[in-house]
Amino acid sequence: MRLPTAFRQFFLAVCASALLVGGAAAATPASVQIRVDAQAAGTPFPHFWETMFGSGRASLSLRDDYRKDLDAVRDATGFSYIRFHGIFDHDVGMVNRDPDGSIRYNFSYIDQIYDGLLEHGVKPFIELGFMPRALTSDPNELQEFWYHPNRAPPKNYAEWDAMITAFARHLVARYGIDEVASWYFEVWNEPNIGFWAGEPKQSTYYTLYDHTARALKAVNPRLRVGGPATAQGAWATEFLAHTKKNNVPVDFLSTHVYGDDTAQNVFHSDEHIPRRDMVCRTVDKVHKEILASPYPQMPLVFSEYNASYANLPNVTDTVFMGPWMANTIRECAGKIQIMSYWSFSDVFEEQGVVRNPFYGGFGLIAARRIPKPAFNAFAMLHKLGDRQLKSDSDSALATRRDDGTVVLALWNYAPPVGDTASYTPGKPTGTSKHFSVDVRNLAAGAHATVWRLDEDHGNAVAAFDRMGRPDFPSRAQIAALRKAGEMAPPQRVALHDGKLQLDIPPQGLVVVELR
Repeated sequence: MRLPTAFRQFFLAVCASALLVGGAAAATPASVQIRVDAQAAGTPFPHFWETMFGSGRASLSLRDDYRKDLDAVRDATGFSYIRFHGIFDHDVGMVNRDPDGSIRYNFSYIDQIYDGLLEHGVKPFIELGFMPRALTSDPNELQEFWYHPNRAPPKNYAEWDAMITAFARHLVARYGIDEVASWYFEVWNEPNIGFWAGEPKQSTYYTLYDHTARALKAVNPRLRVGGPATAQGAWATEFLAHTKKNNVPVDFLSTHVYGDDTAQNVFHSDEHIPRRDMVCRTVDKVHKEILASPYPQMPLVFSEYNASYANLPNVTDTVFMGPWMANTIRECAGKIQIMSYWSFSDVFEEQGVVRNPFYGGFGLIAARRIPKPAFNAFAMLHKLGDRQLKSDSDSALATRRDDGTVVLALWNYAPPVGDTASYTPGKPTGTSKHFSVDVRNLAAGAHATVWRLDEDHGNAVAAFDRMGRPDFPSRAQIAALRKAGEMAPPQRVALHDGKLQLDIPPQGLVVVELR
């Protein structure tokens, strides 16, 4: 049917008006109210998320770019400990068997590795593994990593015990017991999955743990030892029951989890736990298992965690990591002593030599020392204070420093644009959030300084996209990417009676300092 001209014009005008109103409504930011008392007592807020970082295998720590990345992350976060695989692997060369069958130790690379860490202000969190070729019960039991570590139990536990004893005695002799007692010794890596070939996995791991812990303590009872370093938050209850029943030394409990681990694997349930919650749901589970154990005060260390255990470029390379990391800190606070982000740098070879700087690597810094958005997220969140103040929002952290400065983290969580190994270009979906912040009892004359991380601030990936994502950037392109990846300069924002207004785009993170 054809409408009369006058009616048709009226009808189109009404529709256009409705579209404008609807469009305006759709674009209106969601509103978040943040109310904070700057003088409230608050609760302790140790920086558990930046005490330790993981890294590529031990021998990589001898590389110049590894050490430069180490310095950059330490400058940004002040972290204290580093953990890596493979201190007993063949390329470190510590354990050798002579033609007559005797074992000989060579500590040359061991010394260079640990000397280097200490010279750069970082202590070792020593993962004791993998199995030296000279000691293995099966030279063909190789894990699938590019460098193929051996995952078999030792052929002879007397030789394993002797190696652990010699290793620990050498460290104590070189660095002194006061220093080495401040380190951690963790027995193996993820024995419940493909990194341990003993069968049954749990009981054979306990044999390894018992021998190792007792050998270390025989060198000096001040050496700290723990485990079981499992994947997916597993074995905490059983492990602590085993050590208690058998009077085996244990100083901390360690385990791992990633944002895309499944509820089936971690909780043995059929529920769906989103990426934003999986890590801290698992921390909460293990925290409660420790409270119910014979060791309710046992320190809890998640010696690996990240938003993904896979190489997902839209996850670990992008600004998504800012809100994900801030929310993880909020959810895990008060339940854990140390969380070790895996990893600090993409000087990393588990899947082979890095080809493309933004391939979804785990590191805060991409190959060729290009800072990722995650690096800026950690640098911004380092500014948080050490007392947590009450805030009712699930998109905010409120803290105070010793000097009275109030520091807020505010974010707009949105899921990754893509969730596969192939990069998906495009801006994050969702709408902006409008934050109305009201901080009572601030000192007179306080002002606000704001740091931002989002698609347009501190984001080297946007510049990489504009370059066409080359596998092998030119030297000029690398320099441009480093510049693009720098944290955006802070802004001064008007503060009126402790009130300020901020808009944050999807996947945006903002840190506000009220001084």
